[in-house]
Amino acid sequence: MSGTLYLCATPIGNLQDMTPRVIETLREVDVIAAEDTRNSIKLLNHFEIKTPMTSYHEYNKIEKAEQLVSQLLSGKNIALITDAGTPAISDPGEVLVAKCQEAGVPVTSLPGCCACITALTLSGLPTRRFCFEGFLPADKKEKKYILDELQNETRTIIMYEAPHHLKRTLKELYEILGQRRITLCRELTKKFETVFPTTLEEALAYYEENEPKGEYVLVLEGKSRKELLQSEQAKWEEMSIEEHMALYEGQGIDRKSAMKMVAADRGVSKREIYQALLEN
Repeated sequence: MSGTLYLCATPIGNLQDMTPRVIETLREVDVIAAEDTRNSIKLLNHFEIKTPMTSYHEYNKIEKAEQLVSQLLSGKNIALITDAGTPAISDPGEVLVAKCQEAGVPVTSLPGCCACITALTLSGLPTRRFCFEGFLPADKKEKKYILDELQNETRTIIMYEAPHHLKRTLKELYEILGQRRITLCRELTKKFETVFPTTLEEALAYYEENEPKGEYVLVLEGKSRKELLQSEQAKWEEMSIEEHMALYEGQGIDRKSAMKMVAADRGVSKREIYQALLEN
């Protein structure tokens, strides 16, 4: 019978946020897989946890995942922890979870701290619908592709950023997404926790004068549905009605249906489209 993989959330700053269930589990498992054993030993020592550790991080996640799955299949129970927060969120733990599912190894999650959710609840921005981007990719083309996608995102957007990249990221967000409300959350749950609700333009000006310090979670306002509708409307109005019709008819759509779709896109009646086509 195989063992179980336990995803154990750890504090993102305040050690009092460690749950009793996580402490008990870390004491009882056979092995703890940690993102950085040098960092995690401080946590384990604080709670007098003596369980052996092994490293599991971004640079060994494929090979080490195979080894950990083998141990789990042999009957060992393993806890996975990250440097701070919930494993598998913007973290190599997602690879291990996928490997466990492929091998039929039970996985359970012990909930606790998660920086993106903590920041979202503090942001003052809409929380009903949101998307999480984690850290933007280093590759310029890939990053541009993602930011272009986010232009029309209507949900609240959450992302992580390091202090030495913050000004550049704010600049790129402002250039591509335009003026938006943003809340910058820094050093969450720690002594110098800061929640800074502002706008992209004002944030850029502020950090030109004040050097960023600490790890940031950015919570960014999504595009309003009204603004999205207006931009879509403007896109169609740039086309002539004949070009608009040709767009749909070129996809094999019959003329009557194409007229109906063009009318819906432009927010007018089908009769108006029919009349405009007759006049041309």
